[in-house]
Amino acid sequence: MHKSRITTLAALGVAALLALSGCASDGAGGTLELAGKAPSHGTGSGDKGTITIGFLPSWTDGLSTAYLLQDQLGKLGYDVKLQTLSDAGPLYAGLSQGDVDIFPSAWPEVTQKAYMDTYRGSIDDLGTYYGNARLTIAVPTYSDIDSIDQLKGSASRFGGKVIGIEPGAGLTAQTQKMMPEYGLDGEYQLVTSSTAAMLTELKSATDKKQDIAVTLWRPFWANSAFPVKDLKDPKGAMGKPEGLHFLGAKDFAKKHPDAAALIGKITLDDAQYGSLEDLVVNRFGEGKEPQAIDEWIQEHGGDVDWVQK
Repeated sequence: MHKSRITTLAALGVAALLALSGCASDGAGGTLELAGKAPSHGTGSGDKGTITIGFLPSWTDGLSTAYLLQDQLGKLGYDVKLQTLSDAGPLYAGLSQGDVDIFPSAWPEVTQKAYMDTYRGSIDDLGTYYGNARLTIAVPTYSDIDSIDQLKGSASRFGGKVIGIEPGAGLTAQTQKMMPEYGLDGEYQLVTSSTAAMLTELKSATDKKQDIAVTLWRPFWANSAFPVKDLKDPKGAMGKPEGLHFLGAKDFAKKHPDAAALIGKITLDDAQYGSLEDLVVNRFGEGKEPQAIDEWIQEHGGDVDWVQK
């Protein structure tokens, strides 16, 4: 990717996430508080009823797959509504209570395992669409730090901080577990706020060629948009690679068998997923997600056997 392209994507992506994060409700108290987002495209006739998809707009894997599902389920005849939340805990709670029908990109194997263990009996797993997701600590490519263990003794270079995302994110909890394993907890502070705020900090630091350590994950468009590299994790403290799942409310498949059948067929490889997220977040951006999905279907619809055109 050319430098000019990276700069453009970074600016557009951060702006989109900053705007989107303002739409999310405050779910920090653990009570489901949904910020309504009007259906924008592909919602269908509604002849088969309504399906509500809940997602965190600042987590672009869920943002991208939410609009993909809205398009595809709409073409099956459902009225598909999107609801945005600010944290994973309320989303799992809402799914277990039936206030939300689908969580479009969950990390239940490792990152969000605590939530899944809590609600497992009241949530249905509808399928795994991507199989190699992982959590990372990243620094700029120009840094001579290559491994998490090298952060020890180097806190002054990083302002004594690891810049994180939402406090309730599984990535945050995993990073909190990782820091004492590498002896970083007395030297570094994990700063949490939001994904958008982390990306703003990352853009500012890399524009100035300053050192910064951030919590990131793959797949995520920021890994290509910014000059960053994953730090090696010799202790495996950031967890093993895991699958990204579609989760449904209890008995979703019984209530909506054709929707569940379609969702269960969806798989994305790295190229397909990367294209989807790049189109939704960067090339089209906020307010044009449906057009991004149309473009993705034109580009990749012939490569998979599940796409409803």
